[in-house]
Amino acid sequence: MRLVVAFLLAAAFGALLTAGLTYHRGRAAILERTESTAVADLRAQLDSLAPELSFPPRAEDLRALTVQLDRAGGSRGWHATAAYRDGEPVSAAPEPPPVPSSLRAAVRHRHGAAYERIERGGRPWLVVGMPVAYADDGGRAGDRGELSGLTVYTSFPLDDDAADIDALVTAAQAGAVPALALAVVPALFAARSVLRPVRRLRSGAESIAGGELGTRLDAEGRDELADLTRSFNAMAATLEKDDAELRRMEAGARRFAADVAHELRTPLAAMAAVTEVLDEDAASGVLPADTADAVRLISEETRSLARLVEDLMEVSRFDAKAAPLDVVETDLRTLVTKTLHLRGWADDERVVADLPEPVPVRADPRRVDVVLANLIGNALRHGRPPVTVAARAEDGLAVVTVTDHGPGIPEDVLPHVFERFFKAEEARTRSQGSGLGLAIAHENALLHGGTLSAADTPGGGAVFTLALPRAATPQERR
Repeated sequence: MRLVVAFLLAAAFGALLTAGLTYHRGRAAILERTESTAVADLRAQLDSLAPELSFPPRAEDLRALTVQLDRAGGSRGWHATAAYRDGEPVSAAPEPPPVPSSLRAAVRHRHGAAYERIERGGRPWLVVGMPVAYADDGGRAGDRGELSGLTVYTSFPLDDDAADIDALVTAAQAGAVPALALAVVPALFAARSVLRPVRRLRSGAESIAGGELGTRLDAEGRDELADLTRSFNAMAATLEKDDAELRRMEAGARRFAADVAHELRTPLAAMAAVTEVLDEDAASGVLPADTADAVRLISEETRSLARLVEDLMEVSRFDAKAAPLDVVETDLRTLVTKTLHLRGWADDERVVADLPEPVPVRADPRRVDVVLANLIGNALRHGRPPVTVAARAEDGLAVVTVTDHGPGIPEDVLPHVFERFFKAEEARTRSQGSGLGLAIAHENALLHGGTLSAADTPGGGAVFTLALPRAATPQERR
């Protein structure tokens, strides 16, 4: 619509400009023709009447001249006025038209004919002034020789010319309206030919943004929009090829990680069993001190490697959409309490539980335990006590917050805390984990249809918020 309106405005401007120029030139031509004709007619009459005039003329002679000129005006219906030198103008009409002082000055200055348009009674008038010269044989006036001091003025209305000009305006208006109506056709054609390919490109771009990388558009013609469409198709083909390659590489990497983790489980289980026996020997003093220290180091690294393998297996399940979820309806306070008891934090002064009222929740207890254990463990390792674990019902959700009083999370680290293998070494220098704990916790929250977020508290420290679907209370069921 904007393109059509702009096209019509341009057409209207062109039509108005053409009509204005036509009106200006036509009006000027009409008035110039009338002025030239009036000057010629007046000169012809003076050539006929002035030679019979005696000089210096008396008032009666001037009045007789104006009577003859009025009669000679014919259909033009002019009114003549005559003045000798600086005397008062004399006219045969009872109310002669006024002679502008500017016209009298122009006649004296030019020593020749002059004219001027005036308004009288709401009508346009033309006033023509012409000086009379002595004839070559002297004694009588004529149109040649020295000026006699006699000046004749004629005035007549321009009603016919005004009618012609009005007709010209009407014709211009009558021509402009059909021109605007006809301009709608090329405007619609231009809008269709220009905007339809643009709309197709927009629709194709939206499809590409929505993941439909196989989108292609028909390129018709050889104009710039057709070239743009072909470039769009080439871009889409490149994106589709790159996406397929990236998906293949990503699938290969995930499969590789899952295969490696699976293959390592059996030897790691054997190594763990051996290290347990060696740990017992090291604790009983059977082994030498140096050997016992080495055994403890190997045992710790073996357990770390086993945890890493288990984390990788869990991540591979999330990637394959094969992670099981056993949802039950329970009290969120019960899940938090079990996690604290299982990890030995129930009697730890560093951990404070804030569980004021029942919070019904629909969740998998094992996976919620994994999330809570990771959040509380991170708060104890990287923050400062006390670590507060609070549960509450909020906006139809069951919410758990884990807050510490440590240095908090830097702004540049905050967007990446849930990424796999991400470690904020500068902010968390004591971190010895694999970098998968928070990523697994985040995946577990999403698996429940909930969220897990991280932020800094105003007073310092970090707060992690787990939001899960809330179950209906007994009162709500009734």
